[in-house]
Amino acid sequence: MKNLVLLGGGYGNMRVMQRLLPDALPDEYSITLIDRAPFHGLKTEFYALAAGTESDKDVRVEFPKDARLNFAYGEITSIDLDKQIVSMGETHVDYDELIIGLGCEDKYHNVPGADEFTYSIQSIMQARDTYSAIADLPSGSTVGVVGAGLSGIELASELRESRSDLNIKLFDRGERILPAFPEKLSNYVKKWFDQHNVEVIPHSNVVKVEPGKLYNNDETYDVDLCVWTAGIQPVEIVRNLPVEFGEGSRVRINQYHQIPTHRNVYVVGDCALLPHAPSAQLAEVQAEQIVDILKKEWNGEELPETMPELKLQGFLGSLGEKEGFAFLMDRTVTGRIARLMKSGVLWLYKYHNG
Repeated sequence: MKNLVLLGGGYGNMRVMQRLLPDALPDEYSITLIDRAPFHGLKTEFYALAAGTESDKDVRVEFPKDARLNFAYGEITSIDLDKQIVSMGETHVDYDELIIGLGCEDKYHNVPGADEFTYSIQSIMQARDTYSAIADLPSGSTVGVVGAGLSGIELASELRESRSDLNIKLFDRGERILPAFPEKLSNYVKKWFDQHNVEVIPHSNVVKVEPGKLYNNDETYDVDLCVWTAGIQPVEIVRNLPVEFGEGSRVRINQYHQIPTHRNVYVVGDCALLPHAPSAQLAEVQAEQIVDILKKEWNGEELPETMPELKLQGFLGSLGEKEGFAFLMDRTVTGRIARLMKSGVLWLYKYHNG
């Protein structure tokens, strides 16, 4: 029996399982999924778990069930690409093909104290810890959110609705929020923050974090709690692989999403060097192509000389429960409609994944 091993139960490998099971997997194959948790975490919703507006059960779905799908739960300690073995301590799993989808962790840019004195929403466990810490804050406390990308924006807005008694400061490195997108979108988000008493601090450059203090440029801010959303990188075990890396310490892959020196190993999602910023949508689109390649390989078919471009529809973001923003097919959508669209996409995802 041959073994297709999936590392990580994130959006990419969820799509792989969805496409291959129950009928598209060759008879001589089984799938082994290795993950720390016995469920798929909806990472795009971890900000709401941390803010306290969604419960733990709202941000996870069960993995698929199939007679040829095996599970191994635990922390991966080594990946031997030459021997084709993945280890979790004393437990070893052999593979014929491997798909690495282990996701990312915070990148602290060598800022002293950032790792030690800030909270995170990168994993469900970290989001739980962040929620517990925020819930313990007394009224009038100040929360600093470092990083005004999509995660920082959604966390700050959701936290405002969850805890109207807190002071919230959002540290934005750019001149305006989401500078890569139309100014109309940026202005809408900034206006929402102004109306809801969230202080946005532009041109931020956080240089040090200490307990109760955040140093931004030449100014010092008193903060009772700080959440870091200012950058990501592949998890450490992927960064330690003997492969070639590109921008952001992401793994260089060929047009078939394979590690060039080990073509039975695929990299999906946040760990892969791709021409788009990491996102759940990108991981799913990439996973679709990986499944197509696997099927051709299994059937002995010749691979195409080039692969289709990875096309994304855009992105959706929320501003609390009732408002949102979107950039879809080069169009900006704001307000209640954008929020309903995001809720609908989440509902459909949960529905199609059981």
